[in-house]
Amino acid sequence: MTIKVKVPSPGESITEVEVSSWFVKNGDYVSKNQLIAEIDSDKVTLEIHAEENGVITLMAKKGERIKVGDILCIIDKESSDENSKKSLETNVKKKEKILYKKFPSPASKKILKEKNISIESIQGTGKHGRITKKDCITKERFNSRSTRVTPLSSLRRKLSERLVSVKNQTAMLTTFNEVDMQEIIFIRKKYKNIFQEKHGVNLGFMSFFTLSCVRSLNLYPDVNAMIINEKEKINFEYCDISIAISGPKGLMVPVIRNAENLSFLGIEKEISRLSTSVRNGTISINEMKGGTFTITNGGVFGSMLSTPIINPPQSAILGMHKIVERPVVINGGIKIRPIMYLALSYDHRIIDGKESVGFLVSVKESIENPIDFLMEGSEKNIPRILEL
Repeated sequence: MTIKVKVPSPGESITEVEVSSWFVKNGDYVSKNQLIAEIDSDKVTLEIHAEENGVITLMAKKGERIKVGDILCIIDKESSDENSKKSLETNVKKKEKILYKKFPSPASKKILKEKNISIESIQGTGKHGRITKKDCITKERFNSRSTRVTPLSSLRRKLSERLVSVKNQTAMLTTFNEVDMQEIIFIRKKYKNIFQEKHGVNLGFMSFFTLSCVRSLNLYPDVNAMIINEKEKINFEYCDISIAISGPKGLMVPVIRNAENLSFLGIEKEISRLSTSVRNGTISINEMKGGTFTITNGGVFGSMLSTPIINPPQSAILGMHKIVERPVVINGGIKIRPIMYLALSYDHRIIDGKESVGFLVSVKESIENPIDFLMEGSEKNIPRILEL
C-alpha cells in the first residue's frame, strides 16, 4: 500500500510553494511523524512529517516550486519489511548524530544565515557533533574570503517585494520623540515577581505600550485607518495590534485581536502565546492577518534609533528602542533618567503631521504617567488592574 503525501495549504489564496529542504533521501526508510521536509510559501514555512512508516520516494526536488495539493512524495508501506526495519534499527544509534548535524542550535542557525556560512564547512563540537554558536563565531573569525550564492526563500522574496512596494506606493514619513521610562520601570520592579508567580507570564514593557497605543488610537483615529482602492479611507473602531517578533524564520508579525478589550494580563498572555508559536515555527497565517497598527521593538537587539517601515496595508507603525540612562533637565536641574527614543512612521497620504505628532506625544504621556492614564489615577488601583 502506498501513501501519497500532498502539499498542504499554507493559507487562503496561496496556490504554490517552494520545497526549501529535504531531510531524507530517495529510498530512505521513514517512521510515522518523522520530519521529512520543509516548504516555503510567500508568508510562512511549514514542516512536513511522514504519515506512515515505509520507504519514501521523493516527487519534487529541493528548490522546486510545486502547487498546493500536488504529490510531494510517496511512502510505500509494503516496503516496511524486516530488512527495512533492521536498517532502521541500525540507523537509530546514528539518528541523533545525523539530525544534530542537519539541525544546528537556534543561535548558530541565525549566525549561519546572517554570515552566509555553509553548514558543511563547520565541525560541530556540541553533543553528537551538533553545531553550536561558539563554532560559528570561531568559523567566522577564521573564515576565508570565499563567497557562496544561495537563492532567497519565498518568504524572504515576498518580504522584499512588500518592503519595496511600501517605499514606492506610500508617502512615508517618520516623527520622533523620547520617553522617560522611570515610572513603568518602578511599577514593573515592584510587581513583576508577584505577577509572574501568580499568572506564569512576564510583566513586560509591551503591555504598557500596547495599552498606551490603544488610548492614542482612540484619540487619533486616522492612525488606525488605511486607504483602500486608492480612493477610500477605512477607519477601524477596534484595535488589532500587530507585534513584531523575531523567530528562526525571520521577523513575524502576529496580531493581538481587540486589544482595546484586553487587560495587562490579557495582553501579556497573548504576547507569550504568540511569541512561543513564532519561535516554535507553529504560527499560522490567520494569526498574522488583519492588523490595524504595528508595534516593533528594535531595542531588544540594541537599536538606539530607527525609522521602521510601515506594515502594509496599515498606515502607521511605532518603533521602540533601547533604554539608555541619559542626563535630562527636570525643573531646572539635571537628572539621570532611563530614556527611550520612540519613532512613528506613517503614511502622509492619510495622516497629517499634527495627528502623527499628537499620537506620539499621547503615547509619551501615557508611558510617563501610567498611573494617571492607564491605572485610573491611583497607585492603589495597580494590584487590581494587574489582577494581583
